[in-house]
Amino acid sequence: MAYGNTVTIVGNITRDPELRYTPNGASVVNFSIAWNRRYERNGQQVEEVSYFDVTCWGTLADNVASSLAKGNRVMVSGQLEQRSWDTPDGQKRSKIEIKADDVAPSLRWASVEVTRNPRDDFGGGAPMGGGSNSNAPMGGNAPMGGNAPAPQAAQGGQPADYNYDEEPF
Repeated sequence: MAYGNTVTIVGNITRDPELRYTPNGASVVNFSIAWNRRYERNGQQVEEVSYFDVTCWGTLADNVASSLAKGNRVMVSGQLEQRSWDTPDGQKRSKIEIKADDVAPSLRWASVEVTRNPRDDFGGGAPMGGGSNSNAPMGGNAPMGGNAPAPQAAQGGQPADYNYDEEPF
């Protein structure tokens, strides 16, 4: 996580997360969230809506695609990134989006059942199985999986896939 460029947004998903793969096989999911701001101006109630595009990579992308759907209220924490490109007619365009470090359902008005995914040899926890599950928490495809054995310890007593950048829990 980059310090000094961190943002956390809470909002509703405006379109189903779209999972795709890069030519190298990396998972990437894109979705958008809306944040509503209500306030009073001159005695009138005013509502403004802001939209944020979110990109998730790797295991996070797999888990988001299998667990979340349009309308779910989520908390997204990540980094702001700006992309620039030229359109086919030569115009310059740019876009600021959130590269997510973490995505979680908001529990203010909903409840969820958490299913821990088995970890692979690379520290990932992609959902096992596939297909639609109408009983899925948060209205999407539920990850299917059970308990996985703990990763083997490496030198120093830490698991082989231990990430020193993350807080233990």
